[in-house]
Amino acid sequence: MTEQLTRCEWVSDEPIYQDYHDNVWGRPERNPQQLFAKLCLDGQQAGLSWITILKKQAEFERAFYGFDPHKVAQMTGEDVERLMQNKGIIRSRLKINAIINNARAYLAISHQQSFTDFIWQFTDHQTRVNRWRTSKEVPTSTPESRAMAKALKKAGFSFVGETICYAFMQAVGMVNDHTLDCHCYNEVRSLAITG
Repeated sequence: MTEQLTRCEWVSDEPIYQDYHDNVWGRPERNPQQLFAKLCLDGQQAGLSWITILKKQAEFERAFYGFDPHKVAQMTGEDVERLMQNKGIIRSRLKINAIINNARAYLAISHQQSFTDFIWQFTDHQTRVNRWRTSKEVPTSTPESRAMAKALKKAGFSFVGETICYAFMQAVGMVNDHTLDCHCYNEVRSLAITG
């Protein structure tokens, strides 16, 4: 009989969700293109559940050239029309255009500084290690996510509100919001980026 692992309360029984929680969520990500991809995917979640996006992630990656910002930034209105027929992604014209515009904003930032440095500045380039007992204690936004949302919008990004930004911060390990009883908490804490 296999031992039942304790996970954060928001994780369902679906294997794809458990795998994401156990192997991706909360682990520090410093690769700028991976940060861009994750920010775009989190923006697609607006009004939907994360599991919906997770199930479509592979098709999003195919449709948007692996989230290569140089290729995505070159996409045209014809590409948007083609993508509007793709049942494997979220067929929202606003959200499709947001990914393309976000790629252009990403490139503009990258001419000035590393996108990694731009993103991680909001936690002073360190992981904030929290100690939540239950998922109910976990905030949906913070002063840091509000500052990130404001800066990203100023830079030309869209679908980057403070709640999306906080979900993004959780996902890429800028904060460790695994609850104390979660089997991932200590491992993710050991991966935290410290000063």
